Amino acid sequence: MLLGMAGTEPAPVTLVVGDEELLAERAVRGVVEAARASGAGAETHDLVGAKVGQGELTQLTSPSLFGDRSVVVIRSAQDLQKEVIAEVVAYAARPSEDTVLVLAHPGGAKGKALVDGLKKAKAHVVTVSKVTKAGERLDFIRGEFKRAGRSIAPDAAQALLDAVGNDLRELAAACSQLMFDTEDKTVGVAAVARYHKGRAEVTGFNVADAAIEGRLAEALEQLRWALGTGVAPVLLVSALAGGLRSVAKVGGAPRNLRGGQLASHLGMPPWKVDRVRRQLNGWGPAGLSRAIQAVADADEQVKGGGADPAYALEHAVQVIVASRTGR
Repeated sequence: MLLGMAGTEPAPVTLVVGDEELLAERAVRGVVEAARASGAGAETHDLVGAKVGQGELTQLTSPSLFGDRSVVVIRSAQDLQKEVIAEVVAYAARPSEDTVLVLAHPGGAKGKALVDGLKKAKAHVVTVSKVTKAGERLDFIRGEFKRAGRSIAPDAAQALLDAVGNDLRELAAACSQLMFDTEDKTVGVAAVARYHKGRAEVTGFNVADAAIEGRLAEALEQLRWALGTGVAPVLLVSALAGGLRSVAKVGGAPRNLRGGQLASHLGMPPWKVDRVRRQLNGWGPAGLSRAIQAVADADEQVKGGGADPAYALEHAVQVIVASRTGR
């Protein structure tokens, strides 16, 4: 399972296979970063499979007059047209020296001809396995800390998994926030308890969802419960900000993208895109701007700019709900 290739020379053609969204996205990003590192000023072309026309790859991989390197990323490669798949496979057999091509395919039967053809052409294949077991999620948590030169105690890793849940993106965000808020080389269970104390289902994400969906009483109730059980205000602010960013991203996405294409374009798992799309009702650009500003103000307050973090958070929740409804 490849999470990054920065600092190494990438293969001319790389195929990332697997439907674990976060890990596949990291694998693609690793190839891109490695290509940019080995060729300063490399131009990147980021494409969605269904939108790649016949002959487009040939055009993008043609040698530059100035010898500049380029990177071509094709996401949702299972949606490539039959003629384009043939073009990609033919290219992979004799790739350009000036181009790095990376394709992301979720696996499965659709577009299997592409996977088989690229393997036959000796493309570099990165397989991203679905994380389904608790032990694998614990390995993921430990890996997040190891990548940052830190470590987490076994009981602390388990406590973090119990508190945050199974979604890898939320686990990654929690790991990042925990490392930001602590200085110990090895994070212990006490630190996890300090920032994630309370029932797993009552987290900043639940507070954010309730506020964004206009459920003021529920949002305030869960906010007060979370604060009362020791959840760090900075994590609650982070969840509110993340929820609003998701609304902004989905709301601003191209309208012609649907399903897996939209999820790939946004860098979100499909289930999250579906949830955020349901939350969009009632939101407009002006209201979203007010809500984001309110969360930014709350962030400043909880990080030392104000005397009462709880009041700052309650005010932010109230502004979010009011901005959604237009009151």
